[in-house]
Amino acid sequence: MSIKDAYENGRFGLSFELFPPKTPESEAMMWRTVEDLMAFEPAMITCTYGAGGSTRGTTLDVIEGVRSRHDLPVASHLTCVGSSVDELREYLREAGDRGVSAIMALRGDPPKGETSFTPVAGGLRYASELVALIRSEFPEFGILVAGYPETHQEAVTAEADLENLKRKCDAGGDVVVTQLFYDNDDFFRFRDRCAALGISQPIVPGLMPVTNYAQIRRIASLCKARLPDDFTRAFEAAGADEAAQFEAGVEFASRQVQGLLDGGVPGIHFYVLNKSTATSRVLRQVTVR
Repeated sequence: MSIKDAYENGRFGLSFELFPPKTPESEAMMWRTVEDLMAFEPAMITCTYGAGGSTRGTTLDVIEGVRSRHDLPVASHLTCVGSSVDELREYLREAGDRGVSAIMALRGDPPKGETSFTPVAGGLRYASELVALIRSEFPEFGILVAGYPETHQEAVTAEADLENLKRKCDAGGDVVVTQLFYDNDDFFRFRDRCAALGISQPIVPGLMPVTNYAQIRRIASLCKARLPDDFTRAFEAAGADEAAQFEAGVEFASRQVQGLLDGGVPGIHFYVLNKSTATSRVLRQVTVR
């Protein structure tokens, strides 16, 4: 079954994103998280890596570990940052050898301290070029691409951003996974605009349940995600009480997820930050078709 098939013909594609742990303690927590989340029968597990590809080897170790423990598709992130085309090919060959089913193909953020993206010598400038490379030379991989309901922060206009997504899909992207957002209306408008432009790939909302208000304000500022008034009011009411913040976050995320499910999304991708408690609570409170 291809990655795209996981979201079609009445199937609901649930997926979780991990990141490579840095210590033995965080690795143990990550594996506990994986075991907890398996109860929800995900269609896929993905794993990101550090800035500039600094943890690519660990990313593949994580993915291979998931694959050896559980028989389900696994996907690796891959960006254009810091890599020539030959180096990208080398990674893709190793990923295939280690059981990777799909690639989340991204341009990647500029290295720390730089304000614009500049490819290395012999590298790629755009995610659409990476998608085309994978589709042409490594057709066995499914390809996931990123979409931005609130528009990528570097895009000149919302229309230009959507046209860039169309190029990625036309180059061979199978599934669109969105950046995190907290207002479902933004997602549904984005989905409608994609359909109007002829993007027919499954569009999967990417969500991060909030358990710490200060943390999500920082993350939202980095990706320019808007925090709705009812969201901020709930966390302000919780004050500095960590338990109250957690409950406010679970309640908001549960309502958000149910709204998306009621709106007929083909799946949901959770950015779990290697923790399972909040996501598990949310999934137990909603009704998945």
